[in-house]
Amino acid sequence: MSDDRYAGLPKAEFAFPGPLRDQLVAAILSGEKTSTTGLMAEYRALGESLPAPGGRQVVVDSDDLPVAVIEVTEVRVVPLGEVDLQHALDEGEGLRTVAEWRAVHEKYWRSPEMLAELAEPEFTVDDATEVVLERFRVVR
Repeated sequence: MSDDRYAGLPKAEFAFPGPLRDQLVAAILSGEKTSTTGLMAEYRALGESLPAPGGRQVVVDSDDLPVAVIEVTEVRVVPLGEVDLQHALDEGEGLRTVAEWRAVHEKYWRSPEMLAELAEPEFTVDDATEVVLERFRVVR
C-alpha cells in the first residue's frame, strides 16, 4: 500500500485473504455490497476503535493491494438477534433471508482463522452477541 493516495487511511479488510475476500471485494466494486458486519469481540480482541460515520478506509484485496476507498455512512452496535433483512441483503452476498445470512456468518465466526484472531477457541454466538453493523459507500 505504498500509493500516496491511500496514505494515512486505515485498511478495510473484508474476510481473510482468499476466495471469500475476493468475492466480497468484487461485490463492493460492483456496488452490490454496501454493508458489513463485524463482531464487537473482534474489535476488542484487536484493540481497535469502531469506525465512525464520515471515516474513510482503503479496501484491500487478497494481495493486500488497494482497490477502492470507502466512506462509512452509518455504524450501529446491536445484538445479533436484531440484524434486519435489509442489512443482510445489503451485504451483497446473494443471501435472501436473515436465517441464511446468519448461518453463513456464524460459520465464518467459528472458523479456525477467526477463533485464532479472537484468541478464544471456544467462542460462539447467540442472539445476544454484540455485532457491529456498518454501512458504507465507495468514494474512489
